[in-house]
Amino acid sequence: MQSNEAWWKESVVYQVYWRSFRDTNGDGIGDLRGVIEKLDYIQSLGVTMVWVNPFNESPDKDNGYDVSDYYAVMDKAGTMADFELLVAETHARGMKLMMDVVVNHTSDQHAWFKESRSSASNPKRDWYIWHDGYQGRPPTNWRSYFNPSCWELDEASNQYYMHSFAVEQPDLNWANREMRQEIYKMLRFWLDKGVDGLRLDALALLAKPTIFADVENPRDIRYLTHNAGLHQYLQEMNHEVFKHYDMMTVGEIAFATPETGPLFVDEERQELNTLFHFEVADEMPEWDMLRFKRIQRLWAEALDGRGFGSQFLNNHDHTRQVSRYGNDTDYRVESAKLLGTMIHTLPGIPYIYQGEEIGMTGVRFETIGDYKDIAMINRYVEEVGKGGDPAVVFRDLQPLSRDNSRTPMQWNDGPYAGFGEAEPWLQINPNYEKINVEQAEKDPDSVLAYYRKLIALRKANLIMVYGDFTDISDDDPHLYVYVRELEGTEWLVLLNHSAEHRTFAFTESCFGNNGLSLKLKLGSYGQTEVYWSSEMPEMELKPYEARIYEVI
Repeated sequence: MQSNEAWWKESVVYQVYWRSFRDTNGDGIGDLRGVIEKLDYIQSLGVTMVWVNPFNESPDKDNGYDVSDYYAVMDKAGTMADFELLVAETHARGMKLMMDVVVNHTSDQHAWFKESRSSASNPKRDWYIWHDGYQGRPPTNWRSYFNPSCWELDEASNQYYMHSFAVEQPDLNWANREMRQEIYKMLRFWLDKGVDGLRLDALALLAKPTIFADVENPRDIRYLTHNAGLHQYLQEMNHEVFKHYDMMTVGEIAFATPETGPLFVDEERQELNTLFHFEVADEMPEWDMLRFKRIQRLWAEALDGRGFGSQFLNNHDHTRQVSRYGNDTDYRVESAKLLGTMIHTLPGIPYIYQGEEIGMTGVRFETIGDYKDIAMINRYVEEVGKGGDPAVVFRDLQPLSRDNSRTPMQWNDGPYAGFGEAEPWLQINPNYEKINVEQAEKDPDSVLAYYRKLIALRKANLIMVYGDFTDISDDDPHLYVYVRELEGTEWLVLLNHSAEHRTFAFTESCFGNNGLSLKLKLGSYGQTEVYWSSEMPEMELKPYEARIYEVI
């Protein structure tokens, strides 16, 4: 699988969406001080790196992904002193800190854009994407992620600027070398402050299409991504910044495939360490075992000997995994453990999104007014404006709203779930009285207790990091069974992704010449049989049961 060892490949990353994590100043919004306050808890999980979502100065139209000053900390998050303390306290606990940076676009309130739009002759005009309209309409029929058009008319100059996301998020022009150098300077500023990793937002969009023309299907926005020049920009970024620091980089690469993905992380190419692809989270709306197996197999084959991948099923942009891909009713605890086992035993770096480790679920608010997700709200307005039934549109948008994963962290069953002293910026999931950290800490069979065992097992056994991967469950729609192998040692992972008892039958090829004997390393139902042998050629798994065995 991977012969070159590196500390970042052995990482277990915990993602903190700080505004929903812990509020320490009573304004209803989480803050960096809240992250610091909970570092002991994060450390207790056994994770090695903390990823913090954007905290730069921002008008907050898209929860910090619209940066107005790359060198400042937004008031909602705290101060630069708070950030510096966060770095120091994270390092003091033996963990590393990953910063989330937005380099495809800025806020329309950024000084660069204000200059750019001030006149067509301004030196920074070319730092953004400006284009004339065509016959009284936008330059092209391209959509943005959040709006029906990615073009906004600037009436003062009668030109349009491009925005791949919200109107308030104009895209930077990466073809401008001067602008790129300013981005590199900014990245070095934060790395010099002690940041150990960078999560790079929306990287697939940096290079723009070479021809600005209408497309046949504007809703399929792949045309915004993977354009000529993208890899040259990333190689330049590596040469100018990354290679000079002992750090980790992970790129958010929309529409990456097993064919294109390795280009970003091939160690010979010197671009990124690892990437997020979205063949699961974006492109697999509900659980599909056969599709998931195929995705994992193709990516494992594509990256073998070339680079390293990432494993996640939820984050701040995607519905919580136990609701979307598990069973958040009858088997919430069991399916949460199963999904965690899968993410931590498949090839690649595992990511834990805050609350995942206690089995937090998605939410269904009562009205569109209860939601804060700009993507959902804009889509609701668009569809209702086209004549859609408001109730139907609302119902259809609820399951995948980004607010499903953004409800405040559930620390206890007290007021506001222990998030803070004031009403939170986003409603708390009503099930916080039963699902919270305090309750989980008291239960030795909780999802939280299991995650700690799972992470400790991974840290103590590099086979879970560097081992070869072989799926031996074929086209079974419920069972996922695979082998990890490293230097003669073999581990077997068995997962029953269903609400029924299932039986896995070992074939002769599994036994080898000397039969098959297994020693249980971890089981999601607690200790079952510690040893198992091929004298019993079938193994029954309970609903949503996960087991990890060592072949002996």
